[in-house]
Amino acid sequence: MVNDALCPCGSEKSYGTCCGAFHSGAIPRTPEALMRSRYSAFVLGDTDYLLATWHESTRPKLDLSDNPNWVQLQVVSTWQRGARGFVHFKAFYKQGDELNMLEEKSKFIWERGRWFYVQAEQ
Repeated sequence: MVNDALCPCGSEKSYGTCCGAFHSGAIPRTPEALMRSRYSAFVLGDTDYLLATWHESTRPKLDLSDNPNWVQLQVVSTWQRGARGFVHFKAFYKQGDELNMLEEKSKFIWERGRWFYVQAEQ
């Protein structure tokens, strides 16, 4: 992705100054920043970043061969308390001619100086 294009996460910032910085090695300092960068990684098909930011206790084998066309992200709410974080979001995607939505309440944990995605709230 071109660094001066708008970031897929919807921040209204350029990709290079937003999620592109995280994809290049900067560390997201909030659960929301990590979640936004992960959404952008799904948009771009960046499996390596997704796996690196997924907590080892829940990290799956990841195959993005059927990754849909992600079109919009909406952050509903977010919070962090100490080493725990939470982000409620809606992500919209197209499959064929249909617009669909994934809604998730995600758990994050701060370990080893960085945030990791753990799992969707059960």
